[in-house]
Amino acid sequence: MTKLKFDSPLTDEQIAENFKNISFFDGLMNGLTEALAYEKGTAKAETYARKSSLPEIDVAKERALLNMTQKRFATVIGVSKRTVEAWETGKCTPSPTAKKLMHLLSLDPSLVQKL
Repeated sequence: MTKLKFDSPLTDEQIAENFKNISFFDGLMNGLTEALAYEKGTAKAETYARKSSLPEIDVAKERALLNMTQKRFATVIGVSKRTVEAWETGKCTPSPTAKKLMHLLSLDPSLVQKL
């Protein structure tokens, strides 16, 4: 097993000084406690949470609901027509950014006019 090496412009003493009043265990416990409270719905108002899961997108269905050709849909999303074709045939999946944009368009189709 290769030994990991941490490169820093700081000396060992400077690093120790920067972390002398920090308890990593306490930080981890606080984070886990906040995560549990968030999950239970009892988190403090200042707790920051970010969901990373994106809804599944049926590209062909979303495009049809917007009454667009593949070419027009590709232009709105900012990809090529071939990319839309690949998404619709399942050869590849949309990027997280494309999924978010399609999700927003499904929630508010009037956004198409702004794109």
